[in-house]
Amino acid sequence: MKNHSLTFPDLATAISRIHHELSNQASRAVNISLTLRNWMIGYYIEEYERSGSDRTEYGERLMDQLAKTLMGEGLPRCSRRELYRYRKFYMIYPGIGASLPSQFSGFIEIPNSIMENQIVESVTPQLRHEGSVLITRLSFTHFAELIEIEDETKRAFYEVECIRGNWSVRELKRQIHSLYYERSGLSTDKNALSAMAHEKAEKIAPGLNIRDPYIFEFLGLKPCEVMGESHLEDQLLDKLQEFLLELGHGFCFEGRQKRILIGDSHYFVDLVFYHRILKCHVLVELKLEPFNHENIGQLNTYVSWYRANMMTEGDNPPVGILLCTHKEKALVEYALAGMDNNLFVSRYLLELPKKEEMERFIEGQIRGGM
Repeated sequence: MKNHSLTFPDLATAISRIHHELSNQASRAVNISLTLRNWMIGYYIEEYERSGSDRTEYGERLMDQLAKTLMGEGLPRCSRRELYRYRKFYMIYPGIGASLPSQFSGFIEIPNSIMENQIVESVTPQLRHEGSVLITRLSFTHFAELIEIEDETKRAFYEVECIRGNWSVRELKRQIHSLYYERSGLSTDKNALSAMAHEKAEKIAPGLNIRDPYIFEFLGLKPCEVMGESHLEDQLLDKLQEFLLELGHGFCFEGRQKRILIGDSHYFVDLVFYHRILKCHVLVELKLEPFNHENIGQLNTYVSWYRANMMTEGDNPPVGILLCTHKEKALVEYALAGMDNNLFVSRYLLELPKKEEMERFIEGQIRGGM
């Protein structure tokens, strides 16, 4: 529709509004599709375990064999552990089936009891008006946290509070670990506690949460395509990768934004090398902030994880390099987790680039504007 009275500010406002609205719609569509995909996987697994014609041939091997087959076909997030999670998701939230869009109606047969309820059993009356409430307001990563709560009342409490406060996944985890539900039960002024809990809560940012590992794998994206904190950090990592490879110290590049799973949480190591002289992995973390103990603790955790999970016969323990930079100052620290042999440590530090060398390189890159 043409509007001849449109001014320039009107034009800019209209374009901005269109961008943000359609961006948010894309985010909701991806979140809903991913949630329904995982719910339907759980549905099919449960249906097969109940009435599959050849289920007795697999027995306890079912999940192992299914995971092997699906991952062999390139399907992301279909490990044995994830398949059990999807089945549990379906079992706890059967009513999500009532919210399936019409294009999925031919894929499954939803029991009438679920269609009549139109909403998940555990959800409190505040959310019982539509079956789509949960899947439009919560991502699957939220659900992955919620299904670990066995008590239905407790789970329903966090569903309501999470939606009411528009919590991020990290905030949901923080509130669960801080025993918000239990504290609320003991509190004489529940409204005051709720107001306090929501006042500083981390909310979901508008737009697509591309950092969610479920989402970028669902979309077929690689971590290195989406994990950069900023343009400056991306450029620094590019230069740093080249710098280490050109030193001639034996660095062999292995991966960038290398994802590792510790417990139920995913972490990303900025750069991973294998050092052919030291015969070990070298993990590099870049932080665009001053040094703090949380940073070196995080890197030590990564080094310990690599030592426990990635070392093979003939390998030496991994080592970590932490690069912290603030304005034009840089600091380099090495994480040598679990190494108690001074001679061994000395050999590592002899083969690895000197701290001063690394610091000069980072400072020069920042001053030069890349």
